[in-house]
Amino acid sequence: MTKTSTRQYQSGFGNEFSSEALPGVLPVGQNSPQKVAYGLYAEQLSGTAFTAPRAENKRSWLYRIRPGAMHQPFVEVASGLLQSGPFDAIAANPNQLRWNPFPIPAAPTDFIQGLITIGGNGSPDSQSGMAIHVYAANCAMTDRFFYNADGEMLFVPQQGALTLRTECGVVDVAPGEIAVVPRGVRFTVDLPDGTARGYVCENYGALFRLPDLGPIGANGLANARDFLAPVAAFEDKEGAFQLLAKFGGKLWAAEIAHSPLDVVAWHGNYTPYKYDLAHFNAMNSVSFDHADPSIFTVLTAPSDTAGTANVDFVIFPPRWMVAEHTFRPPWFHRNVMSEYMGLVHGAYDAKAEGFLPGGGSLHNCMTGHGPDAATFETASNATLAPHKLDKTLAFMFETRFLIRPTSAALAAPQLQTDYVQCWHGLKKNFTGGM
Repeated sequence: MTKTSTRQYQSGFGNEFSSEALPGVLPVGQNSPQKVAYGLYAEQLSGTAFTAPRAENKRSWLYRIRPGAMHQPFVEVASGLLQSGPFDAIAANPNQLRWNPFPIPAAPTDFIQGLITIGGNGSPDSQSGMAIHVYAANCAMTDRFFYNADGEMLFVPQQGALTLRTECGVVDVAPGEIAVVPRGVRFTVDLPDGTARGYVCENYGALFRLPDLGPIGANGLANARDFLAPVAAFEDKEGAFQLLAKFGGKLWAAEIAHSPLDVVAWHGNYTPYKYDLAHFNAMNSVSFDHADPSIFTVLTAPSDTAGTANVDFVIFPPRWMVAEHTFRPPWFHRNVMSEYMGLVHGAYDAKAEGFLPGGGSLHNCMTGHGPDAATFETASNATLAPHKLDKTLAFMFETRFLIRPTSAALAAPQLQTDYVQCWHGLKKNFTGGM
């Protein structure tokens, strides 16, 4: 029997939420009473150390039909094209890289089977760094459940929606939205549209949080109230199921005789969440010069160096361009951060062609990049009237560390071997010669 509440959400980022699918489950004044209502078990899921500062402490109490320890032993299984750090098989290089979209597979492929790792840095062991994956799938994870012990997962759908059925409830996420599943939370992925493609950022470091706003003030960018957490929903199902774990960079599988999504009620601040990127309040220049891309940060996972992230999630949404005497597309630059960019839909304003929805580009630290020749010529001669950049959504996973591509990503036929030529058409315009 499957019981779920009506699809609803709780609003806020990092709030102390509470939700129950049956009345009277949540205990009052005591998290683990001697006997929980309905014969349930109390289990705490901790996403930070017990002694983490209160403002940073993440944990939720789960009241479930069976505790999470009930399954057969795990055995290692093939990881396919899913990889984790340390990313040391291939030497990092300073070349600009770009990929076409990976196709939807013809053979039956669920979300886990459809993961392809593009690159990353750090490692799960050190709890530092990140990994970049793309996914392409055409079937649901039937009788299979998954959790990631290595890091939290940020989902960016590009084609087709995902239904994430988690221990805390159900999260629907479609192109134009994002979702985050915390480290250790068990879930399965359904495909309501039949097929799906998109991107995943796996964060090994400090948990994603909203960036500080500094002189922007109290409002702007992504507002906490627009983030949505699920409400309790549970499955009371018995049968032959598989529980997959990503642990230490490898995939492990255990037989389990019941659905692990059997949490009837929960409370806490460690929960999956979603966010509609259309709610992002973009800030931009209204006088001159082009703002740094950091002004478009949605979520940040900080490092031990202030202002330098383990990984940032940045978007380039529809917005007005009104600056005077200013080259409006992103300028040519070299950066201490390494950047992986993806495109959800539309066209990116720094590239006239070749950067496709579902594709991606990689510019490692201090590697020169910027607009292609056609974009530079058009933007240099454009009439500087107010202009709405519309029908587009690009994003960036940005990290302080080198992004080392995987051998599979470098060998993929989707890799554009001629990408660097998009700058070869830039003309010498210098007029100050002797």
